[in-house]
Amino acid sequence: MSKAIELYKKYQTLFKKSGFVTPQRLAYFFGQSIAEVGEDLKSKEESGYYTSVDRLRKVFKSPFKGKSDDFVKQYLKSSKKLLSYVYANRMSNRSESTGDGYKYRGRGIFQITGKENYKNLSLETGIDFIGDPDLLLEEANSLIAAIWYWNVNRLSRYVDVMDIDSISDIVNKGRITKDYGDAHNFEIRKQKSIELLKAFSELNRENL
Repeated sequence: MSKAIELYKKYQTLFKKSGFVTPQRLAYFFGQSIAEVGEDLKSKEESGYYTSVDRLRKVFKSPFKGKSDDFVKQYLKSSKKLLSYVYANRMSNRSESTGDGYKYRGRGIFQITGKENYKNLSLETGIDFIGDPDLLLEEANSLIAAIWYWNVNRLSRYVDVMDIDSISDIVNKGRITKDYGDAHNFEIRKQKSIELLKAFSELNRENL
């Protein structure tokens, strides 16, 4: 049994209550999830550990725009320092010195990032992710958060018309882009969704 099927069976009530009522919606949700965190579907957290100036500049373009290499180097191999800086004064995070950027770094299946998103997630679910962000690393909470992200962005509307590109863009890039298939791991997102559609369709027939 795949991990996706296992998790669906374990949290079936949650998925049904949240609008995942067709094999297609389940397949696309888990296909995107696998592309983000892997086949084990375990919640991940942003590492913030980089060893190359070029890589840092590529990943965090705006925070290091116009900065010297010497300036950038101070953030290598220092996750807390880096994330406190690049996420400072954004997404309701406070200044770099508060460490909010690190505290509210990306966590979960779809990488919930920033104090504003943690706050909105907490308000919607009744779970205190603001007070304890690491709750997002727990299995049930990671699914609750991923489902929240999915529904806030109304991704099922794209599933229902088989628009894998728009779903992938929003999950991976946070917005729809003009180029088809430019989301990271796009082919994995597409292939896993197709594979899981067959699996969830078979499961659906068994339960009729």
